Amino acid sequence: MDSLAEAVLNGATAEQLEREPLPDDYLAVHTLAEDAAMFRGVGDKDVRKSLHVGRVPMPEIAPDEVLVAVMASSINYNTVWSATFEPVPTYSFLKRFARQGGWAARHDLPYHVLGSDASGVIVRVGAGVRRWKTGDHVVVSCVQVDDQEPATHADGMMGAEQRIWGFETNFGGLAHYTVVRASQLLEKPAHLTWEESASTMLTAATSYRMLVSDRGARIKQGDIVLIWGATGGLGGFAVQLVKNAGGIPVGVVGSEAKAELLRRMGCDVVINRNEIGLGGDEPLTPERTIELGKRLGRAIREQVGEDPHVVFDFIGQATFGISVFVVRRGGAVVTCGSSTGYQHTFDNRYLWMNLKRIIGSHAANLQEQWECNRLFRLGRLMPILSEVHSLQESAEAARRVQLNRHTGKVGVLALAPETGLGVTDPALRARIGEDRLNPLRTERAVRTPAFAG
Repeated sequence: MDSLAEAVLNGATAEQLEREPLPDDYLAVHTLAEDAAMFRGVGDKDVRKSLHVGRVPMPEIAPDEVLVAVMASSINYNTVWSATFEPVPTYSFLKRFARQGGWAARHDLPYHVLGSDASGVIVRVGAGVRRWKTGDHVVVSCVQVDDQEPATHADGMMGAEQRIWGFETNFGGLAHYTVVRASQLLEKPAHLTWEESASTMLTAATSYRMLVSDRGARIKQGDIVLIWGATGGLGGFAVQLVKNAGGIPVGVVGSEAKAELLRRMGCDVVINRNEIGLGGDEPLTPERTIELGKRLGRAIREQVGEDPHVVFDFIGQATFGISVFVVRRGGAVVTCGSSTGYQHTFDNRYLWMNLKRIIGSHAANLQEQWECNRLFRLGRLMPILSEVHSLQESAEAARRVQLNRHTGKVGVLALAPETGLGVTDPALRARIGEDRLNPLRTERAVRTPAFAG
């Protein structure tokens, strides 16, 4: 471990951190450009074969950037996409970004440091940074925008140069250090640990935009919201947001064990998809889609008496036709991804003749991120961290996400030597209670140094 990292862990002052030299390189989870074709024709694209944990050179920061010593990060599905080089190798994103020239050219490298979540301590600030300083405890938004692009000033997600850090850019958060723009920073919730706060922003803010924002479904009191994958990283936050808004969450999960977790989270209606024939490998024909939609609709009406106003769908190919069918007349299906496939098939009659809507949503702009993070800081949203791995175990952690063998969010310790560190408001934490803060947490928690190697 380098002297700067040691100073961070020892609680050094801003002045002390600035006196410590930057290391020439640092430990990071990365892919290699030379491996981009390794899974062509391969059935099981095992991410443990493409994810490397090793040292990479320390980049220089631009005037509008900061260098963060990463205490913890988490696994998002975009790390799986990067590691399988699908739907396209992320090196194409890096090359396109680099063609802008200037500071962007740094991103076109023969390796790609991954990770789109992080919590940590600022250790360097660029000359143009005004609102943040060395020593600040922060969480990182996954969204990078071009503040000189007009569309950005209406909605950061509408700018053509908007990118997801650690996926469409280099120097991501699964590392001991990360380079981010100052406009990505948010105040770390003081009552949360490093690993808890590093597990929230990408998925929670995505769910916030999908459901709460005026650019999403704009849920209100009494709305019935069908949530696919309700114990996952997106769905677990969706359940909380619907409850906070006075709505009625209807969570769909794939096992009785997950159904029990969902009940523990306070979800009003819990449906095990296997019990209504939604499990298995039977082809999803148009006729079967309608039949499954009818079964799901009956199950929802039996519990709440009405069809859902909104369907929250990031599953994609396997569920989208059912979502369009089951949402009520005038209702909305809001989507942010397609973990089972990008080609969606649905019967358009049920869309146009019943005046339904499909809303595409992607990540969240900085204001939405701030509003979402405020809910965490107030103790109104809770982390859904279920397990924590060391940085060296990142490939195995990503494999668990790839195979859907996890619930909630899977955390990764970077510089933090163990779980449970980083809390600066223990009084708020005590008022909330450990059980409420970690409803999905299992006994799996690393207690070994995460910075070895």
